[in-house]
Amino acid sequence: MSSPTSLRAIRLLLGLGGIVGGFGVPVPPLAAAPLLRDAANLGATPADQLAVAGNACGPAALLNAFRFGDHHWQRAATAVAGDTDKARLLAIIRTWGLRPSRHLAGRLRWTRHGVNVDDLCDMANEMTRGQLLPQVQLEILMLQPGETSPGLLQRVHGRLASSLANGLPPIISIRRIAHRSEAGQPPEWVVVQGHFVTVVGLPRKLVKNATAFPVTYIDPWGGKRGEGRLTLSRRAFLPAHAPATAAAPCLEADFPQVSVGNDLLRAKDFALMTLAAAIGRW
Repeated sequence: MSSPTSLRAIRLLLGLGGIVGGFGVPVPPLAAAPLLRDAANLGATPADQLAVAGNACGPAALLNAFRFGDHHWQRAATAVAGDTDKARLLAIIRTWGLRPSRHLAGRLRWTRHGVNVDDLCDMANEMTRGQLLPQVQLEILMLQPGETSPGLLQRVHGRLASSLANGLPPIISIRRIAHRSEAGQPPEWVVVQGHFVTVVGLPRKLVKNATAFPVTYIDPWGGKRGEGRLTLSRRAFLPAHAPATAAAPCLEADFPQVSVGNDLLRAKDFALMTLAAAIGRW
């Protein structure tokens, strides 16, 4: 099984990490094309959802996607009213988040539970309207009929890399799930809490027979950068009625710095993070 190289290690190999070894010799950049696919505006300042509320990860991840994008996508960020990120996030929520959902009857897009991925995609396309930008797309990143787990890994990498190449850092929907039992019931997998982060870096290509790949992301919870991996699951998180030979339905998101949902876990829960969907341009 191959061991994916971290983005930090890749940057060291490219001479972006300063000094290597014990000799103090700078590593020159490689002449070949860069191994990384980074967001166009990697030096942007992340928006922090906590400036507004703990359930504002969707609007904050969306603002970060536009802000870290190329100069075309940045137009959608600069068009948001407000002099502070708190004011901008409130403007996104009030202008686009409090409209009726097309996907959940009788509900607004943004509620005390946050926003679902379909509504967040609608918000993105309304925010870009009039900015001469293409449509933002949504894709559910679950196993399709006839698709293998390695094929899913390839598809996920392809979608995220394409969006970065098209100037828009993709937003991914991740979920903390737990294997727990209720009184008198057999244990089953339940969704504890969902979250959105914005991907700002990944390898340009997957290594042969890859089982995972590293990503750099912006976590709107605190507005901080993190590193993790999207990986094939080594653990079955399947419904109780699924065959023992069934493949995991989605990738794991091995993001140890993401704490969302940890406070909702019970003492006997076995929990992990999974990848559910992505919003981007591919």
